[in-house]
Amino acid sequence: MFGKVAADMLGLSDVGSVIEPKNYDKVDSDDYVMHEDNEKIYFLIKSKSDEYCFTNKALIHLDGTSAISKKRTLHRYNYHTHKITHVLLETAGTIDLDVEIKFNIGGREFSIDVHKKHIEQVKDLYKALLMIAEISHENEKALGYAKESIEIASSTLGRVTSNENNLVNSFKEINEAAFEWLMKSREQYKVKDFGSVFERYINN
Repeated sequence: MFGKVAADMLGLSDVGSVIEPKNYDKVDSDDYVMHEDNEKIYFLIKSKSDEYCFTNKALIHLDGTSAISKKRTLHRYNYHTHKITHVLLETAGTIDLDVEIKFNIGGREFSIDVHKKHIEQVKDLYKALLMIAEISHENEKALGYAKESIEIASSTLGRVTSNENNLVNSFKEINEAAFEWLMKSREQYKVKDFGSVFERYINN
């Protein structure tokens, strides 16, 4: 613990800071935000080596090898293809200088240290990520029910006795209707833009 505190005092640690919206255009992550497609930064954490940029559509992570190296790797995790789970917030202890927000996105675990002076802002991020995780989970279940409904309808049609021509025509019509309905269901239940969630919980 003493080593950690000493590192923080000497400025050698990698504890992040929450960047204010007015400074978003000054960070490297902004170069990779798809502004052309109405993507917008809602929360940004910057440490000496990394940047964690939360937009309405994705987490953009600029992964630095160390505080003294300029080499970075860019990772993009779209929320609709990389599900968020296991959102946790660890508050600071008596002598800790940082809080930790933890989550899993698309199978990758993140644990981000943030200076405890930003605790109220990190709480807002925690709420937003928790809600995105809940919405994605519920939508995934709803899409599963939609697929089951299609399978039941198809199975029921297969048991209907009718002349061959009518059956072929009926199947074609139902199949086309089912496909259209399933595509609409996917559009409804695969949310790609979570701007409304961030706007509800982030109070920068």
